[in-house]
Amino acid sequence: MLQTLEVAYGPQTAVVWLARPDVRNALDARLIGELTETFNTLAEDDNIRAIVLAGRGKVFCAGADLNAMRQSAQASEADNRADALTLATLLHTIYTCPKPTIARLHGACMAGGLGLATACDIAVASRETRFALTETRLGLIPSMISPYVLRALGPRAASRWFLTAETFDAAEAWRIGLVHELCEPEDLDPQINAMLGSLMQASPNALRESKRLIHDIPQHPIDSAVLEDTATRLAKLRATPEAQEGIAAFLEKRRPSWIPEQDTDGGNEAE
Repeated sequence: MLQTLEVAYGPQTAVVWLARPDVRNALDARLIGELTETFNTLAEDDNIRAIVLAGRGKVFCAGADLNAMRQSAQASEADNRADALTLATLLHTIYTCPKPTIARLHGACMAGGLGLATACDIAVASRETRFALTETRLGLIPSMISPYVLRALGPRAASRWFLTAETFDAAEAWRIGLVHELCEPEDLDPQINAMLGSLMQASPNALRESKRLIHDIPQHPIDSAVLEDTATRLAKLRATPEAQEGIAAFLEKRRPSWIPEQDTDGGNEAE
């Protein structure tokens, strides 16, 4: 039984709720473990085509749990390394999930919470959300979350926020590329539901392979090896049943078989 999460299922979607509102959904060992297990389970569930990560209460996630921080100050280097690897593993699990992932951000998204948001494929924030990378003010660095935050912001934009630990607003988060969409708080769920509806229009296999492209291609120069790689990926995909169905549906002016019959706008999965 999950103690720190709630999972709500909609038509071919799942919303994973951080459910520690009394401590601002702070990350502790149990929450990290349950999130890792839940994302691994959803990744293998053929009935789930998209996942939303959200937070109960007033904030999305305020970062590390205070009790966990106190314990880490007394722990050995080996124990701290093992503890840090659990968060690193969680973030990599979310990042490599074959299903599209959307972070639903509100209230505050701080430190490790910002890592969760940037490990997701898409981030949607309400305009009142506040962000910060507070680690340097504690004598620490945003180490495990850095691959995902740097990927979202780029090194130049990240320099200021890594070093100053200042709080910045949702407009700035949008300007620097941290979030994809901003909306009023009351429009957060409708915005995410519309996005889920768009994802339901796409082939599940094509979404999975598109995520592989996004992860793989930016790491390489655009040389002959990349030309060969990208051509091979498309050639293989064209031969799959989903691609053949998609092309046939387009030519026949009908909906492809993977679009849910009952709903094409996402329903109310994120509410």
